[in-house]
Amino acid sequence: MADAVATSPEAEDDAIRLLSGTQKCAILMLLLGEDEASEIMKNLSPREVQQLGSAMYSVTEVDQRTVNVVLDEFLSIIKAQTSVGLGADAYIRRMLVKALGEDKAGSVLTRITPSSSAKGIEILQWMDARSIAEMIEGEHPQIIGLIVAHLDYAVAADVLILLPENIQHAVLHRIATLDSVQPEAIEQLERVMQLQFQANTSLRASKIGGIKAAAKIMNFTQAAQEGRIMKDLFKLDKDLMTAIQENMFVFDNLLAVDDKNLGVLMRSIEPTDLAIALKGADERLRDKILGCMSQRAAAAIIDEMEAKGPMRVTEVQEAQKRIVAMARKLSDAGTMVLAGRGEDYV
Repeated sequence: MADAVATSPEAEDDAIRLLSGTQKCAILMLLLGEDEASEIMKNLSPREVQQLGSAMYSVTEVDQRTVNVVLDEFLSIIKAQTSVGLGADAYIRRMLVKALGEDKAGSVLTRITPSSSAKGIEILQWMDARSIAEMIEGEHPQIIGLIVAHLDYAVAADVLILLPENIQHAVLHRIATLDSVQPEAIEQLERVMQLQFQANTSLRASKIGGIKAAAKIMNFTQAAQEGRIMKDLFKLDKDLMTAIQENMFVFDNLLAVDDKNLGVLMRSIEPTDLAIALKGADERLRDKILGCMSQRAAAAIIDEMEAKGPMRVTEVQEAQKRIVAMARKLSDAGTMVLAGRGEDYV
Protein backbone atom coordinates (compact mmCIF):
# COMPACT_ATOMS: atom_id res chain seq x y z
CA MET A 1 0.00 0.00 0.00
CA ALA A 2 2.83 2.39 0.84
CA ASP A 3 4.36 1.79 -2.59
CA ALA A 4 1.07 2.67 -4.21
CA VAL A 5 1.11 6.22 -2.85
CA ALA A 6 4.85 6.85 -2.96
CA THR A 7 6.00 9.78 -5.08
CA SER A 8 8.13 8.81 -8.07
CA PRO A 9 11.56 10.45 -8.61
CA GLU A 10 10.22 11.89 -11.88
CA ALA A 11 7.33 13.55 -10.04
CA GLU A 12 9.73 14.94 -7.45
CA ASP A 13 11.95 16.37 -10.20
CA ASP A 14 8.92 18.06 -11.76
CA ALA A 15 7.95 19.53 -8.39
CA ILE A 16 11.45 20.94 -7.92
CA ARG A 17 11.48 22.46 -11.41
CA LEU A 18 8.15 24.16 -10.68
CA LEU A 19 9.50 25.93 -7.59
CA SER A 20 9.76 29.68 -8.15
CA GLY A 21 12.79 31.67 -7.08
CA THR A 22 10.76 33.12 -4.22
CA GLN A 23 9.82 29.64 -3.00
CA LYS A 24 13.46 28.56 -3.06
CA CYS A 25 14.33 31.61 -0.96
CA ALA A 26 11.48 30.69 1.37
CA ILE A 27 12.95 27.22 1.91
CA LEU A 28 16.30 28.79 2.83
CA MET A 29 14.56 31.19 5.21
CA LEU A 30 12.88 28.29 7.00
CA LEU A 31 16.27 26.59 7.40
CA LEU A 32 18.04 29.66 8.81
CA GLY A 33 16.22 29.95 12.10
CA GLU A 34 14.11 32.80 13.50
CA ASP A 35 16.90 35.22 14.44
CA GLU A 36 18.79 35.06 11.15
CA ALA A 37 15.61 35.03 9.07
CA SER A 38 14.26 38.08 10.89
CA GLU A 39 17.49 39.99 10.13
CA ILE A 40 17.00 39.29 6.44
CA MET A 41 13.35 40.35 6.60
CA LYS A 42 14.42 43.72 8.02
CA ASN A 43 16.17 44.50 4.74
CA LEU A 44 13.22 43.70 2.48
CA SER A 45 10.50 45.99 1.16
CA PRO A 46 6.91 45.56 2.38
CA ARG A 47 5.90 43.81 -0.84
CA GLU A 48 8.93 41.51 -0.67
CA VAL A 49 8.08 40.61 2.93
CA GLN A 50 4.53 39.76 1.90
CA GLN A 51 5.63 37.69 -1.10
CA LEU A 52 8.33 35.83 0.82
CA GLY A 53 6.09 35.24 3.83
CA SER A 54 3.38 33.80 1.60
CA ALA A 55 5.92 31.58 -0.15
CA MET A 56 7.15 30.28 3.22
CA TYR A 57 3.67 28.97 3.96
CA SER A 58 3.54 27.30 0.54
CA VAL A 59 6.74 25.25 1.05
CA THR A 60 6.23 23.96 4.59
CA GLU A 61 5.55 20.43 3.30
CA VAL A 62 8.53 20.01 0.93
CA ASP A 63 10.53 16.81 1.24
CA GLN A 64 14.20 16.45 2.22
CA ARG A 65 15.32 15.80 -1.37
CA THR A 66 13.85 19.13 -2.47
CA VAL A 67 15.58 20.89 0.41
CA ASN A 68 18.90 19.33 -0.59
CA VAL A 69 18.51 20.40 -4.21
CA VAL A 70 17.71 23.98 -3.19
CA LEU A 71 20.70 24.06 -0.83
CA ASP A 72 23.03 22.73 -3.54
CA GLU A 73 21.81 25.39 -5.94
CA PHE A 74 22.28 28.09 -3.31
CA LEU A 75 25.82 26.93 -2.50
CA SER A 76 26.78 26.87 -6.17
CA ILE A 77 25.62 30.47 -6.47
CA ILE A 78 27.42 31.84 -3.41
CA LYS A 79 30.66 30.09 -4.39
CA ALA A 80 30.78 32.44 -7.36
CA GLN A 81 30.22 35.50 -5.15
CA THR A 82 33.05 37.33 -3.38
CA SER A 83 33.31 40.47 -1.25
CA VAL A 84 29.56 40.87 -0.99
CA GLY A 85 28.78 44.31 0.36
CA LEU A 86 32.15 45.87 -0.45
CA GLY A 87 31.68 48.81 -2.77
CA ALA A 88 27.99 48.00 -3.02
CA ASP A 89 26.94 51.60 -3.70
CA ALA A 90 29.18 51.90 -6.74
CA TYR A 91 28.25 48.42 -7.95
CA ILE A 92 24.50 49.09 -7.69
CA ARG A 93 24.84 52.42 -9.44
CA ARG A 94 26.88 50.92 -12.33
CA MET A 95 24.48 48.01 -12.65
CA LEU A 96 21.43 50.28 -12.86
CA VAL A 97 23.11 52.63 -15.36
CA LYS A 98 23.99 49.67 -17.60
CA ALA A 99 20.48 48.27 -17.33
CA LEU A 100 18.43 51.47 -17.58
CA GLY A 101 20.66 54.24 -18.86
CA GLU A 102 21.86 57.31 -16.96
CA ASP A 103 18.54 59.19 -16.75
CA LYS A 104 16.32 56.29 -15.67
CA ALA A 105 18.98 54.98 -13.29
CA GLY A 106 19.23 58.39 -11.65
CA SER A 107 15.48 58.48 -11.15
CA VAL A 108 15.47 55.02 -9.58
CA LEU A 109 18.43 55.82 -7.32
CA THR A 110 16.68 58.89 -5.91
CA ARG A 111 13.91 56.55 -4.78
CA ILE A 112 15.95 53.67 -3.38
CA THR A 113 19.12 55.09 -1.85
CA PRO A 114 18.92 55.34 1.95
CA SER A 115 19.15 59.14 2.04
CA SER A 116 16.51 59.74 -0.61
CA SER A 117 13.32 59.30 1.39
CA ALA A 118 11.99 60.46 4.71
CA LYS A 119 11.49 58.09 7.61
CA GLY A 120 7.85 59.06 7.93
CA ILE A 121 7.23 58.31 4.28
CA GLU A 122 9.04 54.98 4.62
CA ILE A 123 6.68 53.96 7.41
CA LEU A 124 3.74 54.52 5.06
CA GLN A 125 4.95 51.55 3.01
CA TRP A 126 4.11 49.30 5.95
CA MET A 127 0.61 50.69 6.52
CA ASP A 128 -2.53 49.40 4.86
CA ALA A 129 -4.29 51.61 2.31
CA ARG A 130 -7.30 52.37 4.52
CA SER A 131 -5.12 53.62 7.39
CA ILE A 132 -3.16 55.87 5.02
CA ALA A 133 -6.33 57.26 3.45
CA GLU A 134 -7.88 58.02 6.83
CA MET A 135 -4.70 59.73 7.97
CA ILE A 136 -4.32 62.05 4.98
CA GLU A 137 -7.86 62.70 3.77
CA GLY A 138 -8.08 66.02 5.62
CA GLU A 139 -4.91 67.40 4.02
CA HIS A 140 -4.71 69.66 0.97
CA PRO A 141 -4.78 67.75 -2.36
CA GLN A 142 -1.22 68.92 -3.04
CA ILE A 143 0.03 67.25 0.16
CA ILE A 144 -2.08 64.16 -0.50
CA GLY A 145 -0.67 63.97 -4.02
CA LEU A 146 2.90 64.08 -2.70
CA ILE A 147 2.18 61.31 -0.21
CA VAL A 148 0.34 59.07 -2.67
CA ALA A 149 3.08 59.55 -5.28
CA HIS A 150 5.60 58.08 -2.84
CA LEU A 151 3.63 54.85 -2.43
CA ASP A 152 3.85 51.61 -4.35
CA TYR A 153 1.52 51.98 -7.35
CA ALA A 154 -0.91 49.25 -6.21
CA VAL A 155 -1.18 50.74 -2.71
CA ALA A 156 -1.47 54.23 -4.20
CA ALA A 157 -4.43 53.10 -6.32
CA ASP A 158 -6.19 51.68 -3.25
CA VAL A 159 -5.55 54.85 -1.25
CA LEU A 160 -6.84 57.02 -4.10
CA ILE A 161 -10.12 55.09 -4.26
CA LEU A 162 -10.55 55.25 -0.46
CA LEU A 163 -10.23 59.05 -0.45
CA PRO A 164 -13.41 61.18 -0.72
CA GLU A 165 -14.70 60.97 -4.30
CA ASN A 166 -14.86 64.74 -4.70
CA ILE A 167 -11.07 65.10 -4.35
CA GLN A 168 -9.83 61.97 -6.17
CA HIS A 169 -9.47 63.69 -9.54
CA ALA A 170 -7.72 66.68 -7.93
CA VAL A 171 -5.22 64.37 -6.23
CA LEU A 172 -4.55 62.55 -9.52
CA HIS A 173 -4.06 65.95 -11.18
CA ARG A 174 -1.43 66.87 -8.56
CA ILE A 175 0.38 63.55 -9.04
CA ALA A 176 0.45 63.89 -12.82
CA THR A 177 1.87 67.43 -12.64
CA LEU A 178 4.60 66.58 -10.12
CA ASP A 179 8.20 66.32 -11.28
CA SER A 180 11.26 67.26 -9.23
CA VAL A 181 10.15 67.97 -5.68
CA GLN A 182 12.44 70.34 -3.84
CA PRO A 183 13.58 69.86 -0.22
CA GLU A 184 11.21 72.61 0.97
CA ALA A 185 8.19 70.68 -0.32
CA ILE A 186 9.46 67.44 1.18
CA GLU A 187 10.03 69.24 4.47
CA GLN A 188 6.42 70.38 4.44
CA LEU A 189 5.35 66.82 3.70
CA GLU A 190 7.54 65.51 6.51
CA ARG A 191 5.97 67.97 8.96
CA VAL A 192 2.61 66.43 8.10
CA MET A 193 4.06 62.96 8.68
CA GLN A 194 5.64 64.03 11.98
CA LEU A 195 2.19 64.60 13.41
CA GLN A 196 1.87 60.82 13.26
CA PHE A 197 5.42 59.49 13.44
CA GLN A 198 7.61 62.25 14.98
CA ALA A 199 10.34 61.46 12.44
CA ASN A 200 13.29 63.58 11.30
CA THR A 201 15.48 63.10 8.27
CA SER A 202 18.00 64.74 5.97
CA LEU A 203 16.39 65.56 2.66
CA ARG A 204 17.29 66.29 -0.90
CA ALA A 205 15.39 66.85 -4.14
CA SER A 206 13.50 63.75 -5.25
CA LYS A 207 11.91 62.96 -8.57
CA ILE A 208 8.43 61.60 -7.97
CA GLY A 209 5.04 61.68 -9.63
CA GLY A 210 4.48 62.74 -13.22
CA ILE A 211 2.09 61.57 -15.92
CA LYS A 212 3.57 58.07 -16.10
CA ALA A 213 3.19 57.62 -12.34
CA ALA A 214 -0.42 58.81 -12.50
CA ALA A 215 -1.07 56.39 -15.38
CA LYS A 216 0.44 53.47 -13.46
CA ILE A 217 -1.71 54.27 -10.44
CA MET A 218 -4.81 54.31 -12.64
CA ASN A 219 -3.79 50.96 -14.14
CA PHE A 220 -4.38 49.46 -10.69
CA THR A 221 -7.91 50.84 -10.32
CA GLN A 222 -11.09 49.05 -11.34
CA ALA A 223 -12.43 50.07 -14.76
CA ALA A 224 -15.61 51.65 -13.35
CA GLN A 225 -13.67 53.70 -10.79
CA GLU A 226 -11.17 54.73 -13.43
CA GLY A 227 -13.97 55.98 -15.66
CA ARG A 228 -15.44 58.17 -12.93
CA ILE A 229 -12.11 59.69 -11.88
CA MET A 230 -11.01 60.34 -15.47
CA LYS A 231 -14.37 61.95 -16.24
CA ASP A 232 -13.90 64.36 -13.32
CA LEU A 233 -10.29 65.01 -14.34
CA PHE A 234 -11.46 65.76 -17.90
CA LYS A 235 -13.51 68.66 -16.50
CA LEU A 236 -10.47 69.93 -14.60
CA ASP A 237 -7.79 69.46 -17.28
CA LYS A 238 -8.72 67.79 -20.57
CA ASP A 239 -5.15 67.71 -21.95
CA LEU A 240 -3.74 66.16 -18.80
CA MET A 241 -6.48 63.51 -18.73
CA THR A 242 -5.66 62.62 -22.34
CA ALA A 243 -1.94 62.40 -21.57
CA ILE A 244 -2.56 60.08 -18.61
CA GLN A 245 -4.90 57.92 -20.68
CA GLU A 246 -2.29 57.60 -23.43
CA ASN A 247 0.24 56.27 -20.90
CA MET A 248 -2.08 53.70 -19.37
CA PHE A 249 -2.27 50.04 -20.37
CA VAL A 250 -2.55 49.98 -24.17
CA PHE A 251 -2.71 47.32 -26.87
CA ASP A 252 1.08 47.19 -27.34
CA ASN A 253 1.48 46.34 -23.63
CA LEU A 254 0.02 42.90 -24.43
CA LEU A 255 3.53 41.99 -25.57
CA ALA A 256 4.48 41.69 -21.87
CA VAL A 257 1.57 39.34 -21.07
CA ASP A 258 2.51 35.65 -20.88
CA ASP A 259 1.07 33.10 -23.31
CA LYS A 260 -1.28 31.53 -20.77
CA ASN A 261 -3.00 34.81 -19.90
CA LEU A 262 -2.92 35.95 -23.51
CA GLY A 263 -4.74 32.74 -24.42
CA VAL A 264 -7.46 33.58 -21.88
CA LEU A 265 -7.92 36.96 -23.56
CA MET A 266 -7.99 35.52 -27.07
CA ARG A 267 -10.86 33.19 -26.10
CA SER A 268 -12.87 36.15 -24.81
CA ILE A 269 -12.76 38.53 -27.77
CA GLU A 270 -14.38 38.66 -31.18
CA PRO A 271 -12.16 37.22 -33.96
CA THR A 272 -13.16 40.14 -36.18
CA ASP A 273 -11.91 42.65 -33.60
CA LEU A 274 -8.62 40.76 -33.36
CA ALA A 275 -8.16 40.68 -37.13
CA ILE A 276 -8.68 44.44 -37.32
CA ALA A 277 -6.52 45.20 -34.28
CA LEU A 278 -3.59 43.15 -35.54
CA LYS A 279 -3.46 45.14 -38.79
CA GLY A 280 -1.93 47.99 -36.81
CA ALA A 281 0.10 45.89 -34.38
CA ASP A 282 3.85 45.58 -34.05
CA GLU A 283 5.17 42.48 -35.83
CA ARG A 284 6.47 40.97 -32.58
CA LEU A 285 3.10 41.40 -30.90
CA ARG A 286 1.29 39.97 -33.92
CA ASP A 287 3.53 36.90 -33.90
CA LYS A 288 3.12 36.48 -30.13
CA ILE A 289 -0.68 36.64 -30.27
CA LEU A 290 -0.97 34.30 -33.25
CA GLY A 291 1.57 31.97 -31.63
CA CYS A 292 -0.62 31.40 -28.57
CA MET A 293 -3.53 30.28 -30.77
CA SER A 294 -4.12 27.00 -32.55
CA GLN A 295 -2.75 26.84 -36.11
CA ARG A 296 -6.28 26.69 -37.48
CA ALA A 297 -7.46 29.73 -35.51
CA ALA A 298 -4.32 31.71 -36.39
CA ALA A 299 -4.75 30.88 -40.09
CA ALA A 300 -8.37 32.06 -39.94
CA ILE A 301 -7.31 35.39 -38.40
CA ILE A 302 -4.62 35.88 -41.07
CA ASP A 303 -7.13 35.16 -43.83
CA GLU A 304 -9.58 37.67 -42.37
CA MET A 305 -6.85 40.32 -42.07
CA GLU A 306 -5.98 39.88 -45.74
CA ALA A 307 -9.63 39.87 -46.80
CA LYS A 308 -10.31 43.21 -45.11
CA GLY A 309 -7.64 45.05 -47.09
CA PRO A 310 -6.57 48.59 -46.12
CA MET A 311 -8.44 50.07 -43.16
CA ARG A 312 -8.66 53.44 -41.46
CA VAL A 313 -6.30 53.95 -38.54
CA THR A 314 -9.24 55.01 -36.36
CA GLU A 315 -11.00 51.66 -37.02
CA VAL A 316 -7.89 49.76 -36.01
CA GLN A 317 -7.47 51.85 -32.87
CA GLU A 318 -11.11 51.32 -31.86
CA ALA A 319 -10.72 47.53 -32.23
CA GLN A 320 -7.55 47.65 -30.12
CA LYS A 321 -9.37 49.66 -27.44
CA ARG A 322 -12.15 47.07 -27.30
CA ILE A 323 -9.59 44.32 -26.76
CA VAL A 324 -7.79 46.31 -24.06
CA ALA A 325 -11.15 46.98 -22.39
CA MET A 326 -11.85 43.24 -22.35
CA ALA A 327 -8.36 42.58 -20.96
CA ARG A 328 -8.95 45.04 -18.12
CA LYS A 329 -12.37 43.53 -17.46
CA LEU A 330 -10.83 40.05 -17.16
CA SER A 331 -8.08 41.48 -14.96
CA ASP A 332 -10.62 43.16 -12.68
CA ALA A 333 -12.46 39.83 -12.37
CA GLY A 334 -9.23 37.98 -11.55
CA THR A 335 -9.58 35.80 -14.66
CA MET A 336 -6.25 36.90 -16.12
CA VAL A 337 -3.12 38.76 -15.07
CA LEU A 338 -1.91 41.78 -17.01
CA ALA A 339 1.80 42.55 -16.70
CA GLY A 340 2.16 46.07 -15.34
CA ARG A 341 -1.36 46.12 -13.93
CA GLY A 342 -2.38 44.67 -10.58
CA GLU A 343 -0.09 42.73 -8.22
CA ASP A 344 3.40 41.60 -9.12
CA TYR A 345 3.83 37.84 -9.52
CA VAL A 346 6.94 35.70 -9.11
